[in-house]
Amino acid sequence: MTSHDHPSGHPRPGPQTRGMRIPPPGSQPGFTLLEVMIASGILFICLFSILAVLSSSLRNARALQNAPLDAAMLAAELSLTNKLAEGTESGSCGDLFPGYHWTRQVTEASSNGLFQVDFVITRSGGGGGRAESSHMSILLFRESPSPGRIRGR
Repeated sequence: MTSHDHPSGHPRPGPQTRGMRIPPPGSQPGFTLLEVMIASGILFICLFSILAVLSSSLRNARALQNAPLDAAMLAAELSLTNKLAEGTESGSCGDLFPGYHWTRQVTEASSNGLFQVDFVITRSGGGGGRAESSHMSILLFRESPSPGRIRGR
């Protein structure tokens, strides 16, 4: 037995143990079940909050990536060609823009080769969404080989 030991087997309060609570024999320090459950609850609340913010951010980023098709894209494509014929054409935008359909109506606006082209692009409101449409009219000049007259007037 050293000079610091007490006859009961516990160390005598000395400079290292003064003011510290000595646990009774057989007990182990740790957290109670209630403390662990409260900490777990706070952790899950924080995790689900972070998940909600992340999900919202991903949804917004996805909406920005799927830019809607604009009628100006079709007008730019048509302006690069040399062929304009009166009439109505329509089609689908294919795999690049699924769900989009376009209609183009070409009419001669003047006898000097001036044509008016009206574009309409519609997107079906699949999945309960509302249908969207884009309208645009442009004038294009194409020289005709022979002088013509305004058709349909």
